[in-house]
Amino acid sequence: MTDARIATNARIALVTGANQGLGFALAEGLAARMAGDDLVLLTGRDAHRVADAVARVDASAATVSRVEGRVLDVTDARAVRELAAELGARHDGVDIVVSNASAMLTPDRSQSEQADAFIDVANGGAHAVLRSFGPVLRPGGRLVVVASSLGTLGHLDARLHALFDGSSLDEVEAAVESWRAAVHAGTERQLGWPQWINVPSKVAQVAAVRAVAAERRDADLARGTLVAAVCPGLVDTPLSRPWFSDFSQAQTPAQAAVAILDLLLREKADPAQYGELVRFGEVLPWHTGRPPRHQERLLNS
Repeated sequence: MTDARIATNARIALVTGANQGLGFALAEGLAARMAGDDLVLLTGRDAHRVADAVARVDASAATVSRVEGRVLDVTDARAVRELAAELGARHDGVDIVVSNASAMLTPDRSQSEQADAFIDVANGGAHAVLRSFGPVLRPGGRLVVVASSLGTLGHLDARLHALFDGSSLDEVEAAVESWRAAVHAGTERQLGWPQWINVPSKVAQVAAVRAVAAERRDADLARGTLVAAVCPGLVDTPLSRPWFSDFSQAQTPAQAAVAILDLLLREKADPAQYGELVRFGEVLPWHTGRPPRHQERLLNS
């Protein structure tokens, strides 16, 4: 089946960073739970890995929907914008968009050495997806950024809260660049930034979602559309393995995908979740949390 033969009432879903881990589980779960006329776009940066991931989904007996691979580097804002425009023109928009792409971060290399690649994917990629796919999201659609419970504002020093609280997306982007510059200058600690760059990155992801949601709220709620951040909980993946010693309570990617899929595919969006960080169906209050000292100790050990 080609795109031209997709039924006009078919749903279109897209997942970034879907070659492996949680992203793959989400694409696989969407393909199993959506309808036969629907289309799931599985995206990633490497063409061979994308093709292999699509083949694995297609080979599953549970797959119902059409699955198509697309090469997409979320750090290329132009490529993200062009894909969104293409889908908007060809399918009159998209129904489900999941910004999931992330980069490897390890404790055996300096945070400044890894900062650019990590921030470009986790934050620049999320910003590009929010900017480009928000305008082509169909009524009743879902636009979700995969973040973390570390993304609540309280995980940052109080001196930094004003940078992200009630900010526009432009202001969030400016704050991210200011933080990046401080990391490279070696001044991040004296300015209050955590040494572990995953924390400000996650807070900025949620702040970006909140900024976009604030601008769209009234129209989206009237149309049953949901914009939100989601926390999958601890997932046993290569990205999380270097940072935690106890995985006895960790989920597999397939297990972690279930709650997110439920949110994406629920017939009616919960207005209380709009613009919020959601974990297992529950909203995590934006102003809670405290700086995670155990990661600081890990970096200094």
